[in-house]
Amino acid sequence: MKQRLVALLCLITAVGAFGQGTVDFRNRNTTVTPNIDAPIFDFGGTTRLSGPTFVAQLYFSATQGGSLTAVSGTPAPFRTGAGAGYWDYGTDFSRTAAGIALGGQAWIVVRVWEAAAGSFAAAQGGGFKWGESQLPASITTGGTGNPPSVPGGLVGMQSFSLVPEPSTYALMALGACALMFRRRK
Repeated sequence: MKQRLVALLCLITAVGAFGQGTVDFRNRNTTVTPNIDAPIFDFGGTTRLSGPTFVAQLYFSATQGGSLTAVSGTPAPFRTGAGAGYWDYGTDFSRTAAGIALGGQAWIVVRVWEAAAGSFAAAQGGGFKWGESQLPASITTGGTGNPPSVPGGLVGMQSFSLVPEPSTYALMALGACALMFRRRK
């Protein structure tokens, strides 16, 4: 009997040691203090992203300046109507930061891109709109204790706008050149 009890305690300890920290993947959350309200905007900063044309995904690192890894699962599309600007996290807002200990520190970045690109990297290099939250923020992940603590929230996250596709920059440069040429005459 004592051997079984010792084996059970060892198993519980081992499972806890391999626990993964959790993050609350919401850019609007009024249940935390301070509240999080960070809608995402299209290029220009006036139109909120809406529908499945754009997606958002959480990236994390165990160290500041470390290589960022996407959380598992598909990127989240954006809500429509009154929810425009906020991604649709699905039925569960909790995301697991694989390799980050329960209650550990994680450096978090949210990346958004045109879904047609397929991935964030493809959007950056392929003429699609994309954007990301400002410098990575350090948060304490959830999941510790019994019952497990709530996932660490995106506290401090701020709204941001997407970067236009490169052809937009080319058109802006062409327009600026035309204005300068016209002023010379």
